[in-house]
Amino acid sequence: MIPISDSIKSRRFPIINITLIAITIFVFLKQLVTSNPDSFIFNYALVPALVNLANFNTLFPFVTSIFLHGGFLHIASNMVFLWVFGDNVEGHLGIIFFPLLYFASGIAGAFTQYILSTDSTVPMLGASGAIAGVLGSYYILFPHARIKTLVPFFGFASVVEISAPFMLGYWFLLQVLSGAVSLSYISDAAGGVAFFAHIGGFVAGLLITIILKPFIKY
Repeated sequence: MIPISDSIKSRRFPIINITLIAITIFVFLKQLVTSNPDSFIFNYALVPALVNLANFNTLFPFVTSIFLHGGFLHIASNMVFLWVFGDNVEGHLGIIFFPLLYFASGIAGAFTQYILSTDSTVPMLGASGAIAGVLGSYYILFPHARIKTLVPFFGFASVVEISAPFMLGYWFLLQVLSGAVSLSYISDAAGGVAFFAHIGGFVAGLLITIILKPFIKY
């Protein structure tokens, strides 16, 4: 399911959301034109085996990896979700709490995946954990929203409106089931989708928004 738009009108111009999208696209273009893309990725992606929790210098990739992506489909899908859901979350959380939620969720997601593969030398990268946090926040803030969604069906596609709780709940359940299956083949040589980063980010977004709700002016 690919979200196209939602039924909630943004409260204000989403300057932070657009800035995050612009920076992420800029970094991805930088990845494409750099003379040594492998070195670029290993310098800024999160490589679990290189993390030393007692050494602050090895922790920066928990943040920098959020801006890296593994290909056009990876960044395109992430930016579509951020574009559709991020503006309204920013509109409610504001220009301080929104980036706090975004990066805290990204770090929480990366850490969740990290603790399951601490010896892995496979780089972890992508904004999926941070965006999952935005989805978790949206789930709390807009329980009555409807999402215009492109749904593939036997080689065809149709646009339907789906309630936000159903769509996001289905998405989260899919991550949990996929993550459970992935536990059987997580290894040093395994790459693929970091489902537990999605799960950790989503839960972080839920919890942070619940904590912040008393401070949000409606």
